[in-house]
Parts: sequence; C-alpha cells; structure tokens
Amino acid sequence: MSYFERTGPSTYRATHHVGGAWEPNEQHIAPALGLMTHAVELDRDARRDDTLAVGRLSYDILGIIPVDEVDVEVTVLRPGRTIELVEAVLAHNGRAAVRLRAWLMQTRATAELEGTSFPRIAPPEDMEPWDPSAVWPGGFIASAQVRRTQVEPGRASYWVRTPIPLVADEKVSAVASAAGLLDIANGMTVRAHPKDIAFPNIDLTAHFFAEPRGEWLGFDTTVSFGANGLGLTSSVVHDAHGPIGTASQVLTVRPS
Repeated sequence: MSYFERTGPSTYRATHHVGGAWEPNEQHIAPALGLMTHAVELDRDARRDDTLAVGRLSYDILGIIPVDEVDVEVTVLRPGRTIELVEAVLAHNGRAAVRLRAWLMQTRATAELEGTSFPRIAPPEDMEPWDPSAVWPGGFIASAQVRRTQVEPGRASYWVRTPIPLVADEKVSAVASAAGLLDIANGMTVRAHPKDIAFPNIDLTAHFFAEPRGEWLGFDTTVSFGANGLGLTSSVVHDAHGPIGTASQVLTVRPS
C-alpha cells in the first residue's frame, strides 16, 4: 500500500496506485514529483545537518513513464552555506523522464512579519466530497480523497489527501508528501471533458513561503485555454492554516 517501493540506493518500483489519468498503464506524474522531492531531501540530509527549506520546485516533464522501476539521481548544481540549487533526474531504462531543479534556502525567525494577501479558501469540512474517478481513470486518481467547491468549468477550490504512503517503509516529509499531490490540480476543475480534449501539462513549478501542515492540501485553481493550443493551470496552495504557496502548470491543449 504505497506509491513506490525502494529497490536500491536510487531505484524505486512504482505500484499500481500510480496509474495515470490519461493512460492507466503509464504513471500519473504526481507521485513521481513527490518521489523526486523526497530524493532531494534525503541527499540534503546526508550532506548537511541544517535542514535547508524547499523554496521552489521546478519540474520539466520530458516524456511518459511506464508503471515500472525508475532511477532518481541527485546533483548539487550550486552549493552554498545558506542557499543551494539542486537537480534531480528521474529516468526509466536510462532515459530521463522528469528533471527537477529545487532551490533550498536557510530558514530564519520572521514570525513577526508573517502574512499574505492571498484569500483563504473554505476548510475541507465545509466542502462536499467529490469523486474524481467520475471524470478520470487510473490508480492515482482512485487513491485520492477530494472535497470540492466548483465555481464554473475551470474554476474551483478543493482539498486533496491520500491514505497511500509515498514510499513504503520510509519517513517522508510534509513537503515531499505535498509535492506528490500538486500535479492533481490539472484535472480537478476541467474546462472541457478529457474525452473530448486532451490538455496534459508539460511542467510544474511550485513556490512555497511556508511548509505544509496537516493531512489535507488545498487548492484555489483557475484553468485557462488560449486560442493557440496553449493553456495554464494556476493554483494558490493551502494547508489548514491558510495559503502556503503557488503552483502552475503549462498545458498543451489538443482537441480530438
């Protein structure tokens, strides 16, 4: 009962719970993004003891990934005492499939400055349960619990959680667990039914100004399609205490 099982120092086998929404025999990219964040944090903690915080996660999705074993390699691109730029590459059979660049940043005591003008969304208990399997197939979507308030097609606020651990028998941080849910945003409030139009994302960039707390991850999401085959899914990300960052995904919009 996990999304991945470790098979070696840098290798992991995907389980059926990562089955994709566009094609169930391919991985939904969401758990893989969490796995890569987990690998970055493990590498950080093996090298240093000051626990730099994750400020940005920027993923480029280079291709599809079968539900199979993957390898994740981590490289420090810009070492530093207070700020580091780290790269992780997830590969299948030697082919790079996702590339992550993460900024890791020193934390400081700034509680007296804490604040944001991002509006809060309603708490999960004030939203109705919604079954995303009514729109999407695949093991990952089936594993997600969602509460949603839909405003219109392409506009909604919602909360997501999963009972499935990211990696079997390993402690995973709140940031990595949240990263494993971020990609679900491009599917929780569709502008058009995926049976009629494909709109996969080719990247995901998330910025955090606070670490997530609690089991629910909240989203205030807007989906936009342009007239030229491009689109954007943009979200303000929340935990139970309020907004904690943003996430965006550029889309390739493909009418059938």
